[in-house]
Order: sequence, then structure tokens, then C-alpha cells
Amino acid sequence: MSLEKPYAIYSRKSKYTGKGESIGNQIEMCRDYLRLHFGEEKAKEAVIYEDEGFSGGTLNRPRFQAMMEEARQGTVQAVVVYRLDRISRNIGDFAGLIRELEGYGIDFISVKEQFDTSSPMGRAMMYISSVFSQLERETIAERIRDNLHELAKTGRWLGGNTPTGYESQDIVAVTIDGKQKKACMLKDIPKELELIDLIYSKFLEFRALSKLDAFLLKNGFHTKNGNNFSRFAIRDILSNPVYVIADEEAWQYFVQKGVQVSAAREDFDGIHGIMAYNRTLQKKGKAHKSNPVDEWIVSVGKHEGRICGAMWVEVQRILEQNRSKSYRKPRSNQALLSGYLRCGSCGDYMRPKKGRIHKDGECPFFYLCTRKERSQKSCCAMKNLKGNEVDEKICEQLGDLEEDKETFIQTIEKERRELERKGQEKKKGQKSENQRSEITWRISENEEKIRRLVETLSMASKGAEVYILQQIDYISKENEKLEKERIQKAGQINEKDQEAFDRIEADLLVSRALSFEEMIKEMGVEQKRDMIRSLIKKVYWNGEEVHVFLTGSDDALMRG
Repeated sequence: MSLEKPYAIYSRKSKYTGKGESIGNQIEMCRDYLRLHFGEEKAKEAVIYEDEGFSGGTLNRPRFQAMMEEARQGTVQAVVVYRLDRISRNIGDFAGLIRELEGYGIDFISVKEQFDTSSPMGRAMMYISSVFSQLERETIAERIRDNLHELAKTGRWLGGNTPTGYESQDIVAVTIDGKQKKACMLKDIPKELELIDLIYSKFLEFRALSKLDAFLLKNGFHTKNGNNFSRFAIRDILSNPVYVIADEEAWQYFVQKGVQVSAAREDFDGIHGIMAYNRTLQKKGKAHKSNPVDEWIVSVGKHEGRICGAMWVEVQRILEQNRSKSYRKPRSNQALLSGYLRCGSCGDYMRPKKGRIHKDGECPFFYLCTRKERSQKSCCAMKNLKGNEVDEKICEQLGDLEEDKETFIQTIEKERRELERKGQEKKKGQKSENQRSEITWRISENEEKIRRLVETLSMASKGAEVYILQQIDYISKENEKLEKERIQKAGQINEKDQEAFDRIEADLLVSRALSFEEMIKEMGVEQKRDMIRSLIKKVYWNGEEVHVFLTGSDDALMRG
């Protein structure tokens, strides 16, 4: 092994724990170790990789992956960490990592445990220690679940976005020692609950989400946020146990499904509603996923139920029956304007839909207005657009930009000057107050969520603290992003940096456009989409013509 290769120091900290060594301290202790055993020069030359706010339960961390890429290229002499669990708490991941490093001839050193894979004893002790780290992680997870069971027995609302038909209401309880404890429960919103009744009754009538979706669109019903219902929103309402009355049929359903019920059978009194915990799997940076029904924890809530058990169970049966028939996107979607082309009549997106395969094996497709499809032509009657032809035509038109190079450069320069003008307006504080007000409102709403979670935290036992702190950390980070956005909207940005950025973007657009014809031949579908979208500002179909507007231009590139 070449002595010229640097050591790699890796540090990780999960922000939400509030415990343990800081990243700065971890790095300094690793440097001290290198200084003591390998000399001052090696300590100074060590390459630092830091991940903050990431759990030890996964190796999918940006700086860790960057370090491993360097290791694969053979540019690292050894990986140094302050403690084993800074790398991973999962024994499988950890064992695989050690084997991979061994394959590259790279040692692994843990300062705290004094483990070094250059010796057989060091490797053996390291595996033993990692087993205990995983055991600790699994014990914490089990303790959190036990405490969720205890919280479920109270039937409280734990915070977050309230379901349609309800709002959150504070309740105060006085303990034996005279202290006040705050909690939350769901309070009825009668008008919204009438809509819930209608959604359930119509679904039983139509027995299909598509027909219910069309009915809600036709009749102008909206979500509590004023938006059109999506099929996902409708399905969530129909499958949410918060609406079901805790009666005998509900009890039988949950027991048969293997749900963990944290309430006695007699508590299903035919009056109150159901509270279901652990319905979703929440991971940082990823969309929430629904947990299997047998992982739910169900209890009787403090609010009144709305839908009788027999009716709710029948709805679940129909949903399950229809699941295999639901629409799925084609796996091989060749449409270049997918998720970009809009209907000129209603403004909704037009999605690609496959047509009948021709005798010669060609697979044509067309673009279809999503609102037209969902409302069964009642809210929009836009004609479909032949997808293969329009995609080919747009590529041809973009390829011809090279012939009119000067005109296109002038167009981009015009857009550049417009960007600079807008930047100056930002500096003078002439940005819309409405945008800032909306962001301020979202920040206030998140602060209220944090307040409620803090109140819940004060009543939670140790095992549930980690779960609640994760939620607080997630919302706090969202507020940090919103605050940065608010500052930017207020014009408090570095104008020189913004101007330089605008110029780079404009130059990139010119480069892409003038080499489009050659580059497009070598690209896959996703790359073609990205290329086209970087050059096109908007594109819509009015039933007779396709209007394509280049970035920086108010004139249509193509009509036809």
C-alpha cells in the first residue's frame, strides 16, 4: 500500500438526538489518533467526509458514498472513524463494508474501540461490537413501538395535518398532583363532514374511484385547501379509519386483519371514532409510504365516528377488489413532453396514452388531457394530440435553431437582460408582498405544529421521544428552507452572484440549442426530455395547433 495515499476521516451525527459527540469533536479526535500513531503530516493531509442529520440505520448518505467512491478508485489508505456506530448500526451493512474495504486493500480504524482491521483480533472484536450496536438499535425501535401502544390507549390526536372534516382542539387534563397536561383531540367541522358522507355514499353507488373522481369534478367539490380532489386524496379519505364508528363490525375487521388494537372490545361503543397510529412509514427526504394494515396500532378516539362499521368495511373490500384494475403508467414511456405539455382549454397537463399497435409493430401514442379523462369529458373536451408526430416535429424545429444562430442568441440575450432587470427590482424590494405573506403563513403554521409536538413530548415517555423529535427536526428543517425562500423573495440576495448565475444559465442554453441536432441522436428518453425542457419555456395544445415557446421568447417557435 502506497504511503502517499491520504487517510479518510469519516464523521456522522444525527441532529435530532441532541446527544453524542459533535462532528467537529469527532474529526479532532481522529486527527489526534493519526498524529499519535502515524505522524503530524498524515493528520494534516487526512481527507474529511462529514454527514450531519443522517441516521446510522442506512449507508445512503452523500458524503459517505463520496468517500466510498474514492476508496473504489484506490485513492484512500485507510478509513478512520471515532466510533463504530458512526459508520452503521446495521450488522449486515457493516460486515459488507468491511469486506469491501478489505477487497481494496484499505484498513478500517475505530478510535474509541481501538479496533484496527490490520489484525485478526481487531476484525473479530469489531464484528462483535457491531452486533451490539444493531441490538441497541432494535431495542430502541421496540421501545418506541411499546410507547406508541401507550399513546394509542389515550386516543389522542398527535398532531400534523388534520383529516378532512376535523380540526385539532386543545384539551387540558389535571393530574393527581394538580399539574395541568395539554393534549389534542379532533373537533368536528360539520360542513366538511357532510362532504365525507357524500363521498362514501357515492363510492358505494359507483363502486369505482374513476367515477367518483368524475362526479366530484363535475359538481365542483374541492378539498379543504380549495383544490380539486385527486384520486389519491379520495382513496385516502375512503381508507382512513378516523371516520369509522367504533362498533362491533369495526372491531371484527381490525381483529381479522391482525391489527394491534389498544382498546378493549367494550370500548367500541358505537359512538366514538377510531384513531390509527403507525399508518405511514416516514423517511427523511422520501415520500411517506403506507404501512401494511397489520402494522397499525388502533384505538378508540375521543371524537365521534361518522361512517358505520359495516359501510366502512364494505368500502375497504371494494377498494381492495379494484386495486388490481387501477391505472398504472406504461413502463416504457417514450413521450418527450410527458409532464410538460398542457391543455390550452383547461390548463391541466396532457398525459401520454398508448394506442393500438399497428400491423407493422409500431406502437403509437397520443396526448390526452387529464381533466378531460378524469371528468369523463364533462369539464374539458379537448381533442387528443398525436404524440409520435408532435415529438418528432418539435425535435426537428429545435434542430433547425443552428441555422438561425444569431436570432436565437439575441433571444437569449433579451431574456438575460430581463433577468437582470428583475434582479434589480428585487434589490429595491419591489417583489410581490403576496408571495412573502404566503411563505410567512406557512412558517407560522409549522411553528404551531412544532409547539404541539413539544407539548406532546412533555407527556411522552423515553421511547417515544426519538420519534417525536424526528418530527420536530423535519418541520424545523422545512422552516429553514422557507426562511431562506422568504429572504430571497424579499430581495435580500447577492445581486452580483445572481447576475453571474443568470449569465451562466443563458450561455448554457445557447450551447445546448446550437448543438441540439447532434446531441439528441445519442441521448436516451430521459436525457432528451431534460434537454427539451431546458430550451422550452412552455408548450400547449389548443385543439388545432401546438404552441411552443422558447426560453427567453414571447413568440411561438412552432404552430402546427
